[in-house]
Amino acid sequence: MKNYFFAISIVFFLMFLVACGNSEDASSSEGEGSEGNEETVSFNLSTPDPEEANVTVAAKEFAKVVEEKSEGSIEIKVHPNGTLYGGDPSAAVKQLGSGSLDMLVLSTSLYANFEPRFSAISVPYLFDDTEQFVSFLNGDLGEELLGSVSELDIKGLGYWTRDFRQITNSQRPIEEPEDLDGLKLRVPNNPLWVEFFKGAGTATTPMDFGEVYNALQLGTIDGQENPLGVISSAKMYEVQEYLTISNHMADGWLVGINQSKYDQLSDDQKQILEEATKETQGWSLDYNQEQAESIIENLEKEGMKVNSLTEEQQQKFIELSQEAYPAFKEVVEDEEFFEKVLKSVGKD
Repeated sequence: MKNYFFAISIVFFLMFLVACGNSEDASSSEGEGSEGNEETVSFNLSTPDPEEANVTVAAKEFAKVVEEKSEGSIEIKVHPNGTLYGGDPSAAVKQLGSGSLDMLVLSTSLYANFEPRFSAISVPYLFDDTEQFVSFLNGDLGEELLGSVSELDIKGLGYWTRDFRQITNSQRPIEEPEDLDGLKLRVPNNPLWVEFFKGAGTATTPMDFGEVYNALQLGTIDGQENPLGVISSAKMYEVQEYLTISNHMADGWLVGINQSKYDQLSDDQKQILEEATKETQGWSLDYNQEQAESIIENLEKEGMKVNSLTEEQQQKFIELSQEAYPAFKEVVEDEEFFEKVLKSVGKD
């Protein structure tokens, strides 16, 4: 009888050991971050524009695509209106590099404060249409610029497109360069804008975007220029009477993540972020195009007077831009790169 109970005890003891072993194997598998079973990571993604702005809508679509592709292993929370960096874009880039920001979507023209070659993207009337613009961003020269942000400890995941920029003001319709003479126009903190509008006699005022509405309301400045989505979401119709569809400049969104945080991801997670960035580029392009017509209609309903430059009128602005090429070359600070850009779009 003693032998019987001893044998039973041995059996239960062995079963206990096997169960413990299986439990440890399962726990080990969950913590390995193997394919399809990665540890969950969370990122805060900051955008510079309001909740309803195109870039913030695109960022939310990006977050959704990433969550689906990663099966929940990557969570992204979108924070609009520059709230995570106090609305200072230069500070945002520095914070992204230091790691106090996880992810950031910011315009390529603002990265020009750190890498002047980014200014080449916004040379006025450089691109004939959106298709040519997208081709440039996804081509060798665009990739070269994207890789350059690694010097700032930022991993560039890719680009999203923005609508071409348009001009609003409170004084008169803009139909030729002479109509800009004497206007006090807000421009981004980038000398490329200053050089272009200076040729038309405009009194340019570099200013952070967060200050623009109040400055327009107070009459400190007469106008500003931005893509349609920004003009609408920022309610410029409340403080501006005229909108000119000039399509004078291109500007892209650079989607960036802190380099060290990117490096900590698995290869699968890295690939998911890059694929989702690319997919969102196409989604955003379609969304922007769908929105443009309805935005103009709504702005007209709000009382704005809208005019579009004819081909003949636009040609005068193109000539104004070409006259400033020597100055643009100085702003880009790389003559060889500038010439490559012009050649790539047939403007050499």
